[in-house]
Amino acid sequence: MKTYSPSAEEAKAAREWWVVDATGQTLGRLASEIAKILRGKHKPTFSPHVDGGDFVIVTNCEKIVVTGDKLDTVRYYRHSGYPGGLKSRSMREQLARFPDRVILAAVRGMLPKTRLGRAQIKKLRIYAGDEHPHAAQMPKVLEL
Repeated sequence: MKTYSPSAEEAKAAREWWVVDATGQTLGRLASEIAKILRGKHKPTFSPHVDGGDFVIVTNCEKIVVTGDKLDTVRYYRHSGYPGGLKSRSMREQLARFPDRVILAAVRGMLPKTRLGRAQIKKLRIYAGDEHPHAAQMPKVLEL
């Protein structure tokens, strides 16, 4: 018996859409479940070299919960490209201004640092409110 290995076309045809409500969810636990869905590890046809994951829509991203002192100790850095251009924000400031980037950074850190990981992160859609424009894809609700 031969070992089954999905092709890229088969994996692309079998993609589904999932919607996750982030209200009251812990950031790390939510991010690890999202990363698992994006990679396709929840499917029996998982193969680490094929992008066989599904699309994930996250709503209410501003209502996530973090434990401990992380709101004030975790920093998010960016650089302008000029000398002395390093800027940083605390998680509290980042959640107030760009709550979607907090979840994006957490999930990105859990994906491969290759072109495969860059393709997988593109299947993640994050929205601050209850509404999302992906009703036509008929997403299934993912209970965490």
